[in-house]
Amino acid sequence: MKQNTFLLATALLLSATATATAQDAETLFDNKCAACHVKTRPSDMSSLVAPPIMGVMRHVKMKYPAKDAAVAFMVDYVLEPSKAKAVCMPQKIQRFGLMPSQKGNVTKAELEAITAWLYDNYPPAGFNGGQGRGMGMRGGM
Repeated sequence: MKQNTFLLATALLLSATATATAQDAETLFDNKCAACHVKTRPSDMSSLVAPPIMGVMRHVKMKYPAKDAAVAFMVDYVLEPSKAKAVCMPQKIQRFGLMPSQKGNVTKAELEAITAWLYDNYPPAGFNGGQGRGMGMRGGM
């Protein structure tokens, strides 16, 4: 009986830790990234200063389908962005410019938490990057 209670307590602790970590990662995103990258599909693209995160993650996952590779790429890119590394469409760099390095604004540990959370949550189910809305490839991020 004591062993079952211990296992249940351990499982609850791990579950609570995972939930807290996800909440912490989302809060980090909100504090460190959301000033530029919105989390929802915008109704007015003209006011954006950077591509919405759902489109960014669509392209990241297309190039890096494995979570560990995607997280490693994003951490590296955010700290050392370059056109050669970019996975977004060239039109997005032309429109928004190259993302500035976030060195000094976010730590590697924070980026690992944020990017793992992004990988698990974006793009949302059913996201098609603008397809079916009369936007064609122009709607992809």
